[in-house]
Amino acid sequence: MTDLRKIIIDDREVEVDPALTILQAAEEAGIEIPRFCYHERLSIAGNCRMCLVEVVGGPPKPMASCAMQVRDLRPGPNGEPPVVRTRSPMVKKAREGVMEFLLINHPLDCPICDQGGECDLQDQAVAYGVDFSRYREPKRAVEDLDLGPLVETHMTRCISCTRCVRFTTEVAGVAVMGQTGRGEDAEITTYLGELIDSEMQGNIVDLCPVGALTNKPYAFTARPWELTRTETIDVMDALGSNIRVDTKGRQVMRILPRLNEEVNEEWISDKTRYVWDGLRRQRLDRPYVRENGKLRPASWGEALAAAAEAMRGRKVTGLVGDLAPVEAAFSLKTLVEGLGGKVECRVDGAALPAGNRSGYVGTAAIADIDAARDIWLVGTNPRVEAPVLNARIRKAWLNGATVQHIGEAADLTYDVIHLGEDRQALLDAVRDAVPSEGSLVIVGQGALVEADGDAVLSQAMKLAEELGAGFLVLHTAAGRVGAMDVGATTEGGIDAALDGAEVVYALGVDEMDIPAGPFVIYQGSHGDRGAHRADVILPAAAYTEERALFVNTEGRPQLALRAAFPPGEARENWAILRALSAHLEAPLPWDSLGQLHEALFEAVPHMALVDAVPVNDWQREPLKKPGKGVFRSTVGNFWLSNPIARASALMGQMAALQEARQKKPVAAE
Repeated sequence: MTDLRKIIIDDREVEVDPALTILQAAEEAGIEIPRFCYHERLSIAGNCRMCLVEVVGGPPKPMASCAMQVRDLRPGPNGEPPVVRTRSPMVKKAREGVMEFLLINHPLDCPICDQGGECDLQDQAVAYGVDFSRYREPKRAVEDLDLGPLVETHMTRCISCTRCVRFTTEVAGVAVMGQTGRGEDAEITTYLGELIDSEMQGNIVDLCPVGALTNKPYAFTARPWELTRTETIDVMDALGSNIRVDTKGRQVMRILPRLNEEVNEEWISDKTRYVWDGLRRQRLDRPYVRENGKLRPASWGEALAAAAEAMRGRKVTGLVGDLAPVEAAFSLKTLVEGLGGKVECRVDGAALPAGNRSGYVGTAAIADIDAARDIWLVGTNPRVEAPVLNARIRKAWLNGATVQHIGEAADLTYDVIHLGEDRQALLDAVRDAVPSEGSLVIVGQGALVEADGDAVLSQAMKLAEELGAGFLVLHTAAGRVGAMDVGATTEGGIDAALDGAEVVYALGVDEMDIPAGPFVIYQGSHGDRGAHRADVILPAAAYTEERALFVNTEGRPQLALRAAFPPGEARENWAILRALSAHLEAPLPWDSLGQLHEALFEAVPHMALVDAVPVNDWQREPLKKPGKGVFRSTVGNFWLSNPIARASALMGQMAALQEARQKKPVAAE
């Protein structure tokens, strides 16, 4: 353990790690030092000078506390601890000077600035600045950048803190932003006017301490004091990012990240952040029943009666979709199996072993990536399947980890040792594996969805055994692990579940084509593929509209809270199934969400351990030899991977931009 060192900050003595900066030491002592350019997850730039402090016995000028380590401080003449002052007259005058300098060219547009009320510059100008300006000359102006549909720019407000540059380069891994020019001509820009080719660019809006970078779709729609904040969970991928949903009335206005060091740190993907307009479009807001080949609006009584009539006395199969919460999957399983039917959640055909949690979740946690020294990616492209997890792998790579990749070649934003694209590369890796401390094997759904998925999984688990590595299954469906946990599976998978089915109850199933023949009851939030095939449509709440549990890709149960109410006559998922069970004269044994949770926790005890990762006993699947063929990611288009995203006009724009970018330019003849 590092020897601690004593330091006195504002007459308060603290013991800290000498590797900490003065700013970090002050935070440990509970003393606030203002800053603009410093951010704990980015490299130190030391260019805003707002964090100046006085070092007693040091230089006769204030020092940047973000760039000076405690170990560099000189002790007193008799060996006394170093003394730092953050509120002395020298510091006060220095901060006022820095603030006056920053505001020289800053436009006076706070009333119309979209960052108003949430602006670090505004707050710190009040706390540390002066109430006048000596500057009378015209203010400098800068042309705004075009960064695409997601980020609005007002570069006249920019104070050159370079947070956006450091984030895109270091965390997102795309070296496209920088500072050009010198002196008054210095400005932050993208090279050659390029758009930012990243799935995480929206995070620079949160990082910007002024109004230079703002949320373009949200601009001028609401002020922060008008919004109701709800802390909940994201379902755009299986990472389970912690988010805050801001609503105005019944409308979701924006989505922001919440801090969770063990899951998403403080980042979210652009799909998570900007998908909210999809919650307003193509919504199912009333029940429908198909008559004479056409869907017609119906009352809840009519729709539930038609569904119950179709299910009564026939072979029923329940399918659980990718965004279904745990309570809905558990309710559907209880209802359908009570009727003698089958339930299946692996609608994409993934060979996830029922009952073996180490096989469909793994034994590692997301946070284990940070300390990993050797990371193996099998059949996955984490950049599109879980961009925030991919940024975590990049951070491990920057800290010296090696990344071995078996699968389709792709730009993952970090260097990989590409071992091959096919099954043979995996077999070769298993054969040549040597135990390696700090190893981690991450298996994607692209490795498991083919006919030999069980054999590929067994080989990947064998690889983890040979390496002595942690094992993590990277899912793409937010509801999959929870549905597996409650046992919503049929031996033989999706084909066995649909074999002989006369009625299919599709709970949010939009990523597969239900075969012709069976009567289809669709319960979901959007008029997507599943609703087009349905004979009865039951409108349900989306993920922001009900209180529900989701289990993320590492097996961590997390509670999503209701931020808004479902539109029209739509209802919560579990409540629809409870009402249907009454029409079937086989009522489910709960009348409230609390009673449902009691039954759920009794059946699956670890569901009660919210925000904890249960330890899974290692149980390798029986070894089989896979066939031939290459691994391909199951996410075709990052922006259009689920019904909410497909309903979003903004996600459609981003998908079109991506498609245009991927088309190689053809030289003129």
